[in-house]
Amino acid sequence: MLCQHEPACPSADDTDRDAARVTAFFPEQGWSLLCNGVIVFEDTGELLPDCRVIEPHRGPAPHTLVRAA
Repeated sequence: MLCQHEPACPSADDTDRDAARVTAFFPEQGWSLLCNGVIVFEDTGELLPDCRVIEPHRGPAPHTLVRAA
């Protein structure tokens, strides 16, 4: 799946993959399909295009946390 947006959406392998645009939204089923092929669930779990499962990650995404020096 190639993103046609400018700037391009993050790929499914990027840490900010959730920032991709929603292409299909199914709130009654609790999931959305992103432009990069990632399926995101309302519990924050994810299914990547290569069938890897990302467990739910409530709270801030780990890559957004600032580490103390």
